[in-house]
Amino acid sequence: MQFQVPQFTDVEDKIFGPLTLKQFIYVAGGGGLGFLIWRALPNLVAIPLALGVIGFAVALAFVQVNKKPLIVTLEAAFMYFVRKKLYLWNSNYREKRKKKAPDAATLPSAIPEVPSLSENKLNSLAWSLDINERIRLDREKKKQQEIR
Repeated sequence: MQFQVPQFTDVEDKIFGPLTLKQFIYVAGGGGLGFLIWRALPNLVAIPLALGVIGFAVALAFVQVNKKPLIVTLEAAFMYFVRKKLYLWNSNYREKRKKKAPDAATLPSAIPEVPSLSENKLNSLAWSLDINERIRLDREKKKQQEIR
């Protein structure tokens, strides 16, 4: 039986014309918030603030950084600034690294040995595999004959 394997699983469905659901929510939410700011505040303050909110919403909907949505990049940046950071500095790091580096004389001992297989063992293994295969096929034929 053949099955159809889905293609392009990373492409979102276009629900509202050329926009995906996320894009539509970002644009509609930004436009609505911009409208509320324009209605609630004086024009001198409202216009730049509303344009900033609408611009940010459009950027969330359409801008991609390294082929990832802007919201993912903003989340990573936020988590970077919020989480603790641990910086370690060791002044003797290079000296210790040089001391631990393996010499050319020690490298051959690090190479694992390949087990040898004699011709006699190989023939024995091949024979046992052939016999086991024949026994399995014979059993399957007997079962099919019993079913009939």
